[in-house]
Amino acid sequence: MSSKANKLVEEIGSMTVLELADLVKAIETTFGVSAAMPVAAAPVAAAAVVEESKSEYKVTLKEVGDKKIDVIKALRKVTDLNLTDAKKAVDEAPTVISEAANKETADKMKEALEAAGAKVELS
Repeated sequence: MSSKANKLVEEIGSMTVLELADLVKAIETTFGVSAAMPVAAAPVAAAAVVEESKSEYKVTLKEVGDKKIDVIKALRKVTDLNLTDAKKAVDEAPTVISEAANKETADKMKEALEAAGAKVELS
């Protein structure tokens, strides 16, 4: 290493943590670079992909419970099924209620059906 580089390393070695933080900020500003590790960007991007893939949920009616009529009524409120189709879905449980509901809709379906006594699964 050159004597200039050795002097710089010695100078940096004698600095306090606060002085080093100021130095890093000054270098970032002056040269338009970032001290952040580029490897850290990959997990953040991967997490965003995982979050995006869970924008739709499959709502499955697992069990009806003792209050079959209440579950049929709740099912008709949260879907556009007519009475016959709602009764058929309840009789054939476990059955898929919605293949691709958004988070808010899926939660509302689950809440209404569970309040009526059913067991519902979101996946």
